Amino acid sequence: MRDSIYSFLLFKALYEPKIAFAKLAEVDPAPLRILFRYSLWLLLLPPLFSFIGASQFGWRLGAGTPLYMGTGTLLLISLGYLFILFFGLVTTALISRWMADTYGANASFGRHVALITIVGEPLAVASVAHLSPDVFFNALVLIPTTIWAMYLLYKGIPIALGIPPERGMLMASSLVGWLLVAAVSLLGISMSLWTLGIGPLLGV
Repeated sequence: MRDSIYSFLLFKALYEPKIAFAKLAEVDPAPLRILFRYSLWLLLLPPLFSFIGASQFGWRLGAGTPLYMGTGTLLLISLGYLFILFFGLVTTALISRWMADTYGANASFGRHVALITIVGEPLAVASVAHLSPDVFFNALVLIPTTIWAMYLLYKGIPIALGIPPERGMLMASSLVGWLLVAAVSLLGISMSLWTLGIGPLLGV
């Protein structure tokens, strides 16, 4: 049964999400096994692609010349990127588990970790766009991918956590609200760090 936990996660959720969520509803995976045997490897993709793309081509933030950074700075940013992604996944799973009592959903923390991992999988795969570090191109790729991830969230919560669709919609909307607040907070923190010299020099 444990092998099936990882087989249904391995990309099958991208093209057969309903089957993946239905299988998830049948098991209670150990959260640490999901985190370190699957989630972590997905979380490594965006920082890795970003590091390679920025070191080879530099980030294009507009019509100006590409922005290049030193290897040490890029490594620091990539490690910070990985930490934020890991922290975001774990905290979102914790909040989802906390909400479960309110909406009458399954309270297995491992199931919530697996659910958030599946939801974030399209974004991790689409981060291959970081290999071409142009802001406009990345937005074109990641905006529709984010919409797909939100679809998975709304579709997956009722199936995986065993609640009616109307309650699943409310729970998913609450999680989206949390993610929006977290994203805005991350932007503020990033700008603060950059102005302190951790990252590109902004001249402010």
